[in-house]
Order: sequence, then structure tokens, then C-alpha cells
Amino acid sequence: MANATDAIDARQSSATRERFFSAINRASVWLDALGFSWLTPILKMIAGDNPREQVGELTRVLVIPLLGIALFLLAWSSLAPQVQTSLGAIPGPAQVWEQAENLWEDHLREREKAVAFYERQDVRNAKLVAAGKADKVKHRNYTGKPTYLDQILTSLLTVGLGFLIATIIAVPIGIASGLSKTFNGAINPLIQIFKPVSPLAWLPIVTMVVSALYVNPTGLLPKSMLISAVTVTLCSLWPTLVNTALGVLSVDKDLMNVGRVLQLPTRKTITKVVMPSALPLIFTGLRLSLGVGWMVLIAAEMLAQNPGLGKFIWDEFQNGSSQSLARIMVAVITIGLIGFMLDRVMYALQRAFTFSANR
Repeated sequence: MANATDAIDARQSSATRERFFSAINRASVWLDALGFSWLTPILKMIAGDNPREQVGELTRVLVIPLLGIALFLLAWSSLAPQVQTSLGAIPGPAQVWEQAENLWEDHLREREKAVAFYERQDVRNAKLVAAGKADKVKHRNYTGKPTYLDQILTSLLTVGLGFLIATIIAVPIGIASGLSKTFNGAINPLIQIFKPVSPLAWLPIVTMVVSALYVNPTGLLPKSMLISAVTVTLCSLWPTLVNTALGVLSVDKDLMNVGRVLQLPTRKTITKVVMPSALPLIFTGLRLSLGVGWMVLIAAEMLAQNPGLGKFIWDEFQNGSSQSLARIMVAVITIGLIGFMLDRVMYALQRAFTFSANR
């Protein structure tokens, strides 16, 4: 009887362990897509997998990258003081971290000022209402200077708008180009001509066109944001367009023939046959477009002096204080980290919406 009970317990324990490992394997797909692949070997060790094998995997995905970062920081801290500029020595990691903390504290102080402003406004309006002067009540927005975090948010909104416009334009044109050789022959020369054009060349044209057409800007979409977004669109739509066309061209001909035999209308052929097969390459184009758009945005903001991280960098360069160089380096690191996170988000979406994610 005891042996039978032990056998049942062992089977239940084995089944629980298998379910746990199955859950870890499913989660590992998303952990890898989001850049947290180092969590997988840790979870497997907790579940009781071979520690030696998982330690080796953990070393590969976490320890070695951290070692590379540590060596970079060491080289940076030792070599930076030896380079003298017009603003002093190149700041090391400690000075850059100090300025990052200062920027965060500046943000908190500015938010406290905003809260105090609205509190005073509410008190003043309440007194006017109590005195029977409700017609004199006014609600004004706080107009303090944008903080570093505000600049980051502005840049993210701008690149998101430009990327959205680029996607709306590029995907349909790419599908049409992949389906029709005639259309592809007509559009291909334009792609080859405009694809290499620098954002610095587009910016003056975009500025004049937007200024002429967008004469009544709204608070939700300032003219400066629209100018930067359109510049991002013009420079970032090409990878999506080209990859979408390539994805459509790579659709299995047998699938297209089945659609013709079934006499599917064009809309259903695109949605049921073309898009599912072309999605992996479309998402590859979207990832490339978002990366290009993020790089283009910073240059456009610097040149046009539009609000965002680019303007922050230019203002600090023009400021020329002893802290400016460290603050610029904070911005450079921020740009790199945000670019990495945007790519991870797009990669996660690619794994979620393409067949390759479920193979």
C-alpha cells in the first residue's frame, strides 16, 4: 500500500514538474523577446533542472554581457579624464550618473511648482466664486519650462506619430508593389531616388509645407511636433515599404493559385493569404523603420529646435557650462536605451502576431 502511494505521489510530482517546465518554456519566448532571457535559466534552476547546464546558460546570457558593460565602464572612467575639451575633461560614469540624478531632481521640483500653481489657482477661483464673481474665474495651464522627462515624452510621442503615418503609407504601397509588377515598376525608381535623402534635406521643405498648410495648430498637435513627425515619416517609411513588397513577393505561389481557384476577391486574398505569409518580413521592416525614425527624430529636433531630446542636447551644447557635457552624455545614453526598448517592443509584437512565434 505504501509503495502504491509513493508511486502516485511520484507521478503527481513528475506531472507538476512537467507542467512547470512547459510554462517556463512558453514564457521564455516572451522573456527573450523583451530582453529578459536571463530569467529563463534561473527559473529552470528553481524548478530543479540541471544546475550546471543552467549556470552555463546564465553565464552566456547575463554574466558575459554584464562583464562587457563593466569593462566598458572601467575603460570609460580611466580614459575620460585624459581627454580635455573646451568644456573641460570628458565626464566619467560617476559624473554622468550625478547629472542624471540632478535632472530627475529638477523634474520633481518643476512638478512641485506646477502643483503649487494649480493649488493657488484653485484657492483664488474658490474665493471669486464665494464672492459672487464666478464670471472672473479663469483656468490657466502651468507654463513652466519642460523638464528632461517632458522632453523624452515629447520625443516618444513625435516618433510614434511619424512611425504611425509611415506605416499607414508604406504597408498598402508595399502590398500593391508586391502584387503588381506594373505598379512595382512605376514606384521603384521613386523609392531608389528618395530613400537615400537625408532628414536634413527634407526638414526645410517639410517646415515650409507644414507652415503653409497647417495654419491653425491645436494644443494637442503643435506645429513643431507635426514638422518633426512628417520628417520622421519621410525618412522611415522606406524599410517598411521595401520589406512589405519583398514579403508579398515571397508568398508561396501555390497559396496564390488556391486563392485564384477559389475566386477569392482581392480584399480577401490580401487579408487571408498575403498578409499572414508576409507578416514576418513586414514586422522586420517596421522594426527597421522605427529605429531609423528614432535616429532621424533627434537630428530633426536639433536642427529645427523643436521640443524633444534633440533640442535638449543642442541647448546644453550652446549653454557651455561645466555640467553640459555630462548632461549631453546622459541624453546619449537615454537615446540608446529608448531605442533598444522600442526595438524589443516591436520584436515582442512580431513574435505575437506572426506564425514563427508559435512554431
